[in-house]
Amino acid sequence: MYVVPLNTDHLLSEAEKENLYLKLVAQINKDFNLANEGVDFPLNISPNQLKIELQEKIYRLIQYKFAEYLNLLYIIDVPENEIKQLDGSDIIELAGQVSFLILKREWQKVWFRNYYQ
Repeated sequence: MYVVPLNTDHLLSEAEKENLYLKLVAQINKDFNLANEGVDFPLNISPNQLKIELQEKIYRLIQYKFAEYLNLLYIIDVPENEIKQLDGSDIIELAGQVSFLILKREWQKVWFRNYYQ
């Protein structure tokens, strides 16, 4: 049964519990590369390291490549209404929240693809 994740740590532990963590990392790599924002997270990256590196990547995109950031959100299909609800006054906090939304969407893709195979 699909469990809506409450936060990044909950999401990553669910992915590990369901043995879908590697597929989640692969999906993130795939979608970032589709958006021409190449990341190559190794499949053996720890969940905590993935969380940190993803947040740093999002922070840099917001700060220095905003058009590319918007394109990435579009490619990943992060719901626009969820992005609009975020408070953008603190960019570091915003990067963390956006990272969670990205992970949540990628997790949906992986989970549903696995469940309905």
